[in-house]
Amino acid sequence: MTIDNRTQVVLIDDDPHLRQALSQTLDLAGLKILPLAEAKGLAGQLERDWPGVVVSDIRMPGMDGIELLTELHAQDPELPVLLITGHGDVPLAVQAMRAGAYDFLEKPFASDALLDSVRRALALRRLVLDNRSLRLALSDRNELSARLVGQSAPMLRLREQIGALAATKADVLILGETGAGKEVVARALHDLSSRRNGPFVAINAGALAESVVESELFGHEPGAFTGAQKRRIGKFEFANGGTLFLDEIESMSLDVQVKLLRMLQERVVERLGGNQLIPLDIRIIAATKEDLRQSADQGRFRADLYYRLNVAPLRIPPLRERGEDALMLFQHFADEASARHGLPPHELQPAQRALLLRHTWPGNVRELQNAAERFALGLELALDNSAPDAAAGSTVEVIGGGLSEQVEHFEKSLIAAELARSHSSVRSLAEALGIPRKTLHDKLRKHGLNFADSAAHTTNEELD
Repeated sequence: MTIDNRTQVVLIDDDPHLRQALSQTLDLAGLKILPLAEAKGLAGQLERDWPGVVVSDIRMPGMDGIELLTELHAQDPELPVLLITGHGDVPLAVQAMRAGAYDFLEKPFASDALLDSVRRALALRRLVLDNRSLRLALSDRNELSARLVGQSAPMLRLREQIGALAATKADVLILGETGAGKEVVARALHDLSSRRNGPFVAINAGALAESVVESELFGHEPGAFTGAQKRRIGKFEFANGGTLFLDEIESMSLDVQVKLLRMLQERVVERLGGNQLIPLDIRIIAATKEDLRQSADQGRFRADLYYRLNVAPLRIPPLRERGEDALMLFQHFADEASARHGLPPHELQPAQRALLLRHTWPGNVRELQNAAERFALGLELALDNSAPDAAAGSTVEVIGGGLSEQVEHFEKSLIAAELARSHSSVRSLAEALGIPRKTLHDKLRKHGLNFADSAAHTTNEELD
């Protein structure tokens, strides 16, 4: 028995004459058929996402049609199964329908009735599998896409780099502005690595007082300093077998940097006040918002530590370099917030999308997430840009030129933002913008924008 994705219909009937006649009917209709004399063993041959349908007689020796239906639906409840019944078996057919059969045909039946039912079942199967694929694409099957949302070239490159580095043992230096998502990237590196079952320990060096940073990182023995009454396990030791994420590494003192360099080179740690060298199996992911090479040149960061950390650098692009990712991220965070607060989701209007695309996002993803939370709560979409817009209650960037130039710029941004969405025709785009199609056509030409890039099937008649 060979069942692959090219097989559209598995036909089961123990009557060889009827099986041959039905096979001929389906074959002449252009369908690829696999005829079988018995149902036993079929379920084990069908993959869960097999794109076909099953047609089976109910009364057969061995496994009957009802038993087959039950076995198939235990594997995939959405697989269409059509059952054939003999005269007088209508109560049995009703039982089959209640058990989940897609349809039943009572003998004798016309060929057209069989073909119509099979074709409808195949169409339903295609729809089910398409929806199943979409759900998979949006699920955590692709963890990086779920965590690091965006389709811009910089984000695609970043996800590719993370995927390549995660499986290695290399320490990583993450470079990124405040709010860009450095800890999200560090967590993804850990969760996609062989250390995923070990601890992930995050510490912000910039938030630690100078007097406690060594104790926090390396630990201490009782009596190591005034107030040290009992042993303390440091973050490095606590992260043994896993990953330590060390953010704002540029804020470390030069003395602590020396000890960090030793730990990186020798993979041992010595508690303050102790003499024992404790071996470590640990991965260090450091992060900084500064140019460490420049800091090293200025004597504020050890050059040898910089070169030791810079073996596998990862740069997180700021949000202003990610184009339309801002819209995707905003909607993602807004939908999450709506679900969390039990509120209906809100859809961005064209003017709001244009505002999001113009904004420079000095606070990066963290700023956008906060704005999306406010939007989900039904509050005003106010962004902190350079020049206030009293009418809108938010702010917009200052554009050189007079009023007409600013109006032209806003109009182009508004249309470009709507173009970023998926539209099946110029008609739907014009309706979204609230203007006639002819006017939209003129404005697209004036601003050098092209609808055909997002809907290549649009006809000239639709444009006019």
